[in-house]
Amino acid sequence: MTFFKIVPSKIGLLLSVAFMHLMVSPVWAATPLVSTGWLADNLSNEQIVIIDLRNKLDKGSYETFKKGHIPGSVHSDYLKDGWRVGKDNVVGLLPSEAQFEALAQKLGVSDYSHVVLIPAGVNATDFGSAARAYWTFKTFGHDNVSVLDGGYRRWADDYPQQIETGGGKMPAAGNFKAVFKANNYVDGKAVAQRVAAGTGAVLLDGRSEEQFYGSEKHPKARTHGRLPGAVLHSQSLGYNDATNQLKTRTELSEIYGDYANQPIISYCNTGHWAATNWFVISEVLGNKEAKLYDGSMVEWSSDENNPLETGKSNLERIKGFFSKLAG
Repeated sequence: MTFFKIVPSKIGLLLSVAFMHLMVSPVWAATPLVSTGWLADNLSNEQIVIIDLRNKLDKGSYETFKKGHIPGSVHSDYLKDGWRVGKDNVVGLLPSEAQFEALAQKLGVSDYSHVVLIPAGVNATDFGSAARAYWTFKTFGHDNVSVLDGGYRRWADDYPQQIETGGGKMPAAGNFKAVFKANNYVDGKAVAQRVAAGTGAVLLDGRSEEQFYGSEKHPKARTHGRLPGAVLHSQSLGYNDATNQLKTRTELSEIYGDYANQPIISYCNTGHWAATNWFVISEVLGNKEAKLYDGSMVEWSSDENNPLETGKSNLERIKGFFSKLAG
């Protein structure tokens, strides 16, 4: 039997390495949603980077941030600062590795940071800002990220004495390195293959009924319609308008039960609403076969060769007919 002898100098070196690892590694596991109480308890932890995403979608801005924000947070406008980019007249696309790395580093994010994203906490579309930013961090290899459940409004209600005003100090640049991971991502080519096959992952449409059936469309979409074979599941179904939080896990399990254990491609117009459906299915309910199509209908409809469906299918008409009879 062979024994390894560790001399005192080596013991000191090993202890130093272990100590440094603890200093730069979070000692808690990130959960997709964190409460205001959790954040209040960890507010002084220097490993946490709090990013306030308020923007025009929630009637917010940097000026709104200056009037009141969570202590130590930094503002980044979700619509203006590069969380999503445009290319070839298609809006809402995933930025490049270099673009996102520069954004995250500017906000003080390092590889060991626990990022907490703050939506305004005012409606379902607003929650989508945080869900999409969360997905972007995951797609570029940063798993230690959370969304504040209830957003800034919940914080202001729960901790009215812990509100900072003014522009705040920009943090020191972080050392985050973006590495693209395709686990949660699907592009237009893969979606076209799925549509052509006519079977495979569920094409989950997070838009409104009007847009799904084709009576309305996004201003940037070339024409009306939906992905052939898609299923309508509005992202608003998982949001509690009374509390401005996601519904409970039990409620979400019932609402999304049909999609909890099968491959999913979540889409909408620009990958914003779809991010909420993806967040619930993948991060809350744990279905890691869910992916997000960032280009969504704006990209898909930009190619006139891509097929589209409008109106109700015969099956939907039959269901509607019997539903009326039952009523």
